[in-house]
Amino acid sequence: MAHADAEAVLDGLDDEQRAAARAVSGPVCILAGAGTGKTRTITHRIAYGVHTGTYVPEQVLAVTFTARAAGELRARLAALDVGGVQARTFHAAAMRQLRYFAPRVLGGPMPGLIENKLRVVASAATRNRLTTDRTSLRDLASEIEWAKTTLATPEDYPARAKAAGREVPFEPAAVAAVYASYEQAKQRDGALDFEDLLLVTAYALEEHPDVARQVRAQYRHFVVDEYQDVNPLQQRLLDAWLGGRAEVCVVGDPNQTIYSFTGADPDYLLGFADRYADAAVVKLERDYRSTPQVVGLANRLIGQAPPRKGLPGLRLLGQRPQGPEPRFVEHPDEPAEAAAVAARCKALIDEGTPAAEIAVLFRINAQSQVYESALADAGVPYVLKGGERFFERPEVREAVLLLRGAAAGGNDPGMLVPAVRDVLASTGWVEHRPPAGGAARDRWQSLAALVDLAVDLVAENPALDLAGFVTHLAERADAQHAPTVQGVTLASMHAAKGLEWDVVFVVGLVDGVLPIAQSLSRPEAVEEERRLLYVAVTRAREQLTLSWSLARNPGGRRARPRSRFLDGLAPGSGPTAPPPRRPAKRAKVVLEGEAGELFERLRAWRSQTAQDASVPAYVVFSDATLQAIAESRPASLRELSGLPGIGARKLELYGADVLATVSG
Repeated sequence: MAHADAEAVLDGLDDEQRAAARAVSGPVCILAGAGTGKTRTITHRIAYGVHTGTYVPEQVLAVTFTARAAGELRARLAALDVGGVQARTFHAAAMRQLRYFAPRVLGGPMPGLIENKLRVVASAATRNRLTTDRTSLRDLASEIEWAKTTLATPEDYPARAKAAGREVPFEPAAVAAVYASYEQAKQRDGALDFEDLLLVTAYALEEHPDVARQVRAQYRHFVVDEYQDVNPLQQRLLDAWLGGRAEVCVVGDPNQTIYSFTGADPDYLLGFADRYADAAVVKLERDYRSTPQVVGLANRLIGQAPPRKGLPGLRLLGQRPQGPEPRFVEHPDEPAEAAAVAARCKALIDEGTPAAEIAVLFRINAQSQVYESALADAGVPYVLKGGERFFERPEVREAVLLLRGAAAGGNDPGMLVPAVRDVLASTGWVEHRPPAGGAARDRWQSLAALVDLAVDLVAENPALDLAGFVTHLAERADAQHAPTVQGVTLASMHAAKGLEWDVVFVVGLVDGVLPIAQSLSRPEAVEEERRLLYVAVTRAREQLTLSWSLARNPGGRRARPRSRFLDGLAPGSGPTAPPPRRPAKRAKVVLEGEAGELFERLRAWRSQTAQDASVPAYVVFSDATLQAIAESRPASLRELSGLPGIGARKLELYGADVLATVSG
């Protein structure tokens, strides 16, 4: 009877899934590509082990990275008539064990848990005389989490952070000092954070033989999902659970390694077969999610990556019926790109595609603003995943309050953009100088988006004043706060992992955004950006559009290079090397007579303007643009706007000063 039940569990699996499900003993590595049914495979594997009598359900621990994934595992196992298996996140499993063993290991009840580090980090920063705000505190907390998940002590941190190429909000030595103070404060208060749950549980197993015997007798078989995302701290706990045994099955996809910045180490997956010489390795490559056209593009994209050591690579095999070819679309500027995507979303919805089956994916959360606006303007409902709506972000709410206060004091029509810049400068925002640190950079980009919005509105209505701008912001906020049950999903590429939609738009594909600028100095970081695009592409079931824009704002210089990852993929592009990232050095400009005198006056004006703004001179205008101004001597903003290198934003910033300099 049990054998018949076990064989029935394998019904409906393909050959590779069935091979993985039958491998119920010893070390097993399942390499599961995107859309290949990994959750189905591992649940049927556990059920097969139970129904054949190999497993006692209560002795199986399946570890996932999210509570949602753990819940899905439990639901699927219940549908297969398997109860008693423990499916938990690393933290939930550690919490359960530590709570039970705390009196024995810690000499008392389970300590209190710090659910939000910011308060303790803020106190530690103050003790070390660091001036912080909420954004820099979030970045400090992230650095402490990274250090703890990679098993770096405060003493180790500066060298380890440098070796890893970390972008830190303060000097590494200062971060290390805050980290040390943070740990001291926890010890003084008798509290633990989430990383401590894993660390102390591992310690309990490593240093208390009686605890180790009891836990290892309870759990004899382990399954680890998303193994490419395991960090050194999680691996240490897994090793402690195993205690030298090899009854472990890991499941992962090296092509979806996108969390190295949080401490994830793909080498654990890539080196699994080296660690366990007798490991069974099964590849799942039949993609049941996406059309062959989407699968083909994903294969070509990841196929351009340098080969990686360790396990064999994966090449997806599309199993669905044929579909449309992925579209590659170039736009003149970001608002035009967003408007085109919004219009296409509206058309799809009108044709019968549910809004919830459409997604717009971008690299950084700050990119959402232009798509929130475009979808709202088109009357398309949307939901924002993995982040707050633009107008609900703390920095945006603060900026709107300050703008409202400034508007109440009166302002001059025609001076909107400088007024907005002045208000944002009062919050510490400095144009052209995005800071280090993920949260700090997101904050900077959100505020920059407000300036860009002001520039766009002034282009439509030059007389718009600060009060009108504030009213416009309120109208947009009201429209975007309307509850939407059914809506187009806006999400970052990281937040999209594990999800899928019928229609996917992957937007903003320009160098400096994807790959993101701070990755360009490290080849391994650039390759992680390629894998991030691979994750985005493989979210699409049927229709996929990849797009980019040549300028950020309407009228701007159309010079942004398309993402290097599209070379050899987009029609008409060959497998060329990435374009140069820095402009070639120009020959020295030589002008004579009045043009030469004007050119020198313009250079002097530019130098002073750049000094006042604390930016390099070329950020204001290049020599080539100054030469064009000197030669043509424009007499109006309209004439000035027709010259190379002068877009709407620079016209607003510098137009009046340039004309004054030209007129002498």
